[in-house]
Amino acid sequence: MRPSARCGFCCTNGTAINDNILEKLDITRSEIEGSDSRYILSLTAEQAKKLDGMKFIQSKERVTWPAENSDPAIFPSDPKFTWNLDNFGPIWIPKKGVTISLTTANLPLFKRIIAVYEENDLKVKDNTIYINGTAASTYTFKMNYYWMMGDNRYNSADSRYWGFVPEDHVVGKASFVWLSLDKNKSFLSKIRWERFFMSVK
Repeated sequence: MRPSARCGFCCTNGTAINDNILEKLDITRSEIEGSDSRYILSLTAEQAKKLDGMKFIQSKERVTWPAENSDPAIFPSDPKFTWNLDNFGPIWIPKKGVTISLTTANLPLFKRIIAVYEENDLKVKDNTIYINGTAASTYTFKMNYYWMMGDNRYNSADSRYWGFVPEDHVVGKASFVWLSLDKNKSFLSKIRWERFFMSVK
């Protein structure tokens, strides 16, 4: 995974951040917001350092989500969990055969697993959890689960949004890069030839 920082309110002297600059930073236009002299960029630490050498950049500041600012789109999308992209977790990943204590406090984390992936009838009534009609204070997982993370922290719709991935949803393993494209370029120049058949570790 490539480490990522969020450089927010990057101010220029009025010079636009154009495609040539994006190419030097090795970022795509989809990773940049703003116009004129104020921008928000999604950058690695190395890319952020390159901005220091650009004379038209007047100031830059790393911006992160404050811990107290929850994002309702972030898993498990429940007001009990005030998580966001920068302040997430801790989280435990379920394993086959492991039994956990089940409460209404931690149920939001596991309700999709119990009801959808492992096909149980799940209900909560009068603060009591019922699984298949029986009051339940524990649950034993039937499958292993995975936590998927994209390689671009601020531009990845990954498990931080959709939660755990059951083992029966995993259809294969990536072994090499077949094709890599640069969205900032056109025609054959879009192809990143140096990445062809690069092995995936």
